Amino acid sequence: MSDLLPDLHRATGVLFDLDGVLTPTAEVHMRAWQHVFDDVLAQWGVTEPYTDADYFAYVDGKKRYDGVASLLRSRNIEIPWGQVDDPPEAETICGVGNRKNAAFAAALRSEGIAPYPGSLALLESLKAASVPMGVVSSSKNAEEVLGSAGIRDFFGIVVDGVVAERDHLASKPAPDMFREGARMLGVDPSDAVAVEDAVAGVASAASAGYASVIGVDRGAGPDALREAGATGIVDDLARLLPGAER
Repeated sequence: MSDLLPDLHRATGVLFDLDGVLTPTAEVHMRAWQHVFDDVLAQWGVTEPYTDADYFAYVDGKKRYDGVASLLRSRNIEIPWGQVDDPPEAETICGVGNRKNAAFAAALRSEGIAPYPGSLALLESLKAASVPMGVVSSSKNAEEVLGSAGIRDFFGIVVDGVVAERDHLASKPAPDMFREGARMLGVDPSDAVAVEDAVAGVASAASAGYASVIGVDRGAGPDALREAGATGIVDDLARLLPGAER
């Protein structure tokens, strides 16, 4: 399940997505979205159910409110955007997004999180090789997740949903977030590597001009990741370790 894989230990910098790449928080996000959209669609009398396929098509990799808007548009639902401080029960894009965030935060704090073993091994190997590393995540919870997983110290920079909102960076699949990550890390995208599991994230890094974009197949599918711009596919970051089968 791998092709055209670069030696990350020779890269000028490596920029990682977080959820589904470094930690299995994508599963926690998926459960939170399922709970919220099941309730919202039932409340509004929408008969077409929300599925995992909807997550990968409309939500995965995007900033929270953009994901809500994208999913609702797929059901021909238009509601006001609202404000970022809308209460979770508000029938606005922000209200629905905040409802999901509350569900995610409660799950994270009750269950905790640990990095994928293969991802942790790669981070340790790259750190030993003095390769600069950063995180580019659409989540506003990225700092909390990194801290909970015990891996924050591996990264020189974090571009997350908080930074994106503050600096008016467009959501993935636009190139803005990965472009800003390279700038903050002090590397040229044409010499750097991006590692992503979401179709929107792969497209973002490819559009930002990264030399290599590694797609991590956690459910999006290798064909969809390649079509979005992935130059290589793995199912575990351990495959990027020195001496691993390629």
